[in-house]
Amino acid sequence: MNRSSSHSGGRPQPATMKDVARVAGVALKTVSRVVNDEPGVSPPVRKKVKAVIAELGYRRNDNARVLRIGTTHSIGFICEDLGEPFVSQLIRAIESVSIENSSMLIVAATGGDLEREQEAVRALASRQVDGLIIAPTAHEQPYLGRELGNGLPVVFVDRPSLHHQVDAVLTDNHAGAQMATRQLLQYGHRRIAFFSNADQLFTQVERIDGYRQALSAEGAPFDEALVCSASGNPGATLASLQKMLALAEPVTAAITGDSLCTYALLRAFKAVGRHLPLIGFDDFPLADLLEPGISVIEQNPFDIGRVATQLLFRRIAGDTSPPQTIKLGTRLIQRGSGEVGLPINS
Repeated sequence: MNRSSSHSGGRPQPATMKDVARVAGVALKTVSRVVNDEPGVSPPVRKKVKAVIAELGYRRNDNARVLRIGTTHSIGFICEDLGEPFVSQLIRAIESVSIENSSMLIVAATGGDLEREQEAVRALASRQVDGLIIAPTAHEQPYLGRELGNGLPVVFVDRPSLHHQVDAVLTDNHAGAQMATRQLLQYGHRRIAFFSNADQLFTQVERIDGYRQALSAEGAPFDEALVCSASGNPGATLASLQKMLALAEPVTAAITGDSLCTYALLRAFKAVGRHLPLIGFDDFPLADLLEPGISVIEQNPFDIGRVATQLLFRRIAGDTSPPQTIKLGTRLIQRGSGEVGLPINS
């Protein structure tokens, strides 16, 4: 049996719903009900129509369906880097909830470029996705006003939008950094460094602020010379560590603002031949296999993605309650690197 209809002398054309109805010997409306999983068709007839659909290779015209029912059953996720462990967990959760809601997930990476982020939003909106989840590159998204004005549901993750009233699901960065700082203070450290990503990022601002407040609460001095914003650059991280070790009151312990900063600092430790007590923000693969294991403040990106996607689907379904910001907690995983006191001669 031919899989498609054709015009004489032309290229074969895709099978249509009329073709399915003709071959199956049923009404066009019956095929429509089967294709759209609607009631009103007996099981034997439904089975027969599905068999013909498979044999002819018929595919539903989703463009026409969108015009009719107003939904594409798809959502978009925009992030900086698909290779980050944090992002991969977000995607797993977003996809899981999307499947539960019979929707497809479309993912776009921006490489940290605001123009690419803007292009991704426009491209996904033009494809009429039902909603967007965005892990933003910058503080501002001036281009987003038009899409929000058109009624596109949007949820931010990891960092909020500072200029649009939209939902956001975040980590409690402030409390997590305080937890890490208190842990090192508990072991007698007063000269604690903070190695952060770009210090203008929302997450890093909050983490540095939490670190600073925890020091203040325990009467430990905050020293700008112990804050490095090397953004995980190995060379800049090494240079900063060397300067901190050469101070009259040298650094004795460190906190990192994310996993990239942790990697860079571990390389710097190896280069200087000295490993300081360390607590990293974000867990990472094999952290428990190093010697000592790396103590971390663990976020839960899967929960962030799950909560954000559930919230997005509520908005898609018509929830018009005021935008909300949801903060999820962190936990300290003690593996040894952050549970080391000062040397006896300190």
